[in-house]
Amino acid sequence: MLPAVVAVLALGLGAVQVAAQQVRLADAAADAARGSARGESAAAVQSLAARHASGSSVAVANEADLVCAVVTRTARVFALSVPLSARACALAGGL
Repeated sequence: MLPAVVAVLALGLGAVQVAAQQVRLADAAADAARGSARGESAAAVQSLAARHASGSSVAVANEADLVCAVVTRTARVFALSVPLSARACALAGGL
């Protein structure tokens, strides 16, 4: 019985860790979209995203009057790799 309880607790903690990383990715995507919309360089946009999610990659695309950023990263939970991504958009030329 005790090994089952430990396994359930470990899975629960792993799920919380992945959820926290997803929230950080969402923040990183929002910052990257706003920075790109302000006209910052690709290196500056990557730096903005890295403040929230180090080791992530950023892709920026213009969609009509919006600038959208997708930030991706692989989360490691025990021996598993979980791909995560978040997308955010900002009005082009915004402040």
